[in-house]
Amino acid sequence: MPLIDMPLEELQAYFGVNPRPHDFDAYWESALAEMRAVDAQLELVPASFQTPFAECFDLYFTGVRSARIHAKYLRPKNVVTPHPAILQFHGYSGNSGEWCEKLGWVALGYSVVALDCRGQGGLSEDVGGVVGNTLQGHIIRGLDGKPEDLLFRQVYLDVAQLAGIVLDMPEVDKTRVGAWGNSQGGALTLVCGALEPRIKRLAPIHPFLCDFQRVWEMDLACEAFEDLKIYFRRFDPLHQREKEMFTRLGYIDCQHLAPRIRGEVMMAIGLMDQVCPPSTQFAAYNKIITPKQSIIYPDFAHEYYPGHPDRIFQFMMGL
Repeated sequence: MPLIDMPLEELQAYFGVNPRPHDFDAYWESALAEMRAVDAQLELVPASFQTPFAECFDLYFTGVRSARIHAKYLRPKNVVTPHPAILQFHGYSGNSGEWCEKLGWVALGYSVVALDCRGQGGLSEDVGGVVGNTLQGHIIRGLDGKPEDLLFRQVYLDVAQLAGIVLDMPEVDKTRVGAWGNSQGGALTLVCGALEPRIKRLAPIHPFLCDFQRVWEMDLACEAFEDLKIYFRRFDPLHQREKEMFTRLGYIDCQHLAPRIRGEVMMAIGLMDQVCPPSTQFAAYNKIITPKQSIIYPDFAHEYYPGHPDRIFQFMMGL
C-alpha cells in the first residue's frame, strides 16, 4: 500500500513531537475559570425554518472576550421527557450548515446544536483585539501576544461553553450527550470532550489542529496549515523563535488536551490524508485513555468516508 506517513504499526505507537507547555494544565484551568465567569445572556430566537416535528432556533450566547456566538439549535416538538443531544462542529472556515441536515437526529428524538466558530463562515462574532497577522488564518492569530490571546483558545472555550449550555437545558438528558465533526470539527469534538468531560460519546473525523510541529517537519504546512509557513516567512524568517512558536502553539494542540477526555471515542482516519497527516491524528488518538476505536480508511485522504455517517449515527444511538 502507498504511504504518505508512517506504517500503521508505527502510527499506533506514535505520541507526537510538538512541545507541551510546562503550565498547560494551569493555562486551561484559568481559561475555564474565565469562561465560567461570563454572563452568557443566552437567547433562543425561533428560526424562519420550521418543521412539523422539530422546533428550530437561532441560539446566541456571549462568550469570552465579549464575543456574541451563534449556533443552530433543533429539538423535538412536544417531547416532555429529557432526551439525548448531539453537538456538531464544522470544518475550518465553514459554518453550522443547513437546518435540514440535522433533522435525522431530531427524528431520532434527539436535540442537536451546531456551532458557528467565531470569525469564520457563520454568524458568530470575532471581536479581534490582538497584535500581529490576521490575514491568512486563525492558527497564528494572537501568536505574538500573550498565550491567552490565541484565537483558538477563545474558539475552544466557545465549544466548552456551548456544551455546558446544552447539558443544562431542561429537555436534555445530561448523561446522554455526544459530539461529532470533521477536520476542524473533529478537533473541536476532541476539545469538547476534553474541556467538558460530561460528553459521553465523541466521533471525530480526521481531526485538524494536532501536532503542529510534525506537520512542519513533513513539509505539509499548506492548505489548512499554511499559517505556519506564512508566520515563519513574514515574522521569523531565520527561525530564531521556532521552538518558542511551537511551544506556544502547544496550548491549542489537541493531542495535549486528549488525555482529559472522559467519554467513549470513535475516530475516523484516512491514511492518505495530506491535509491533516495520519501521524498528527494518532498523536491525539494514542493519548486518549478512555474506551476508543479507530476506523481506518487506508486509501482515503482528507475527504468523505463512505459509510461513516451511518456508522456515527449508529454509534450515537447508543447514548
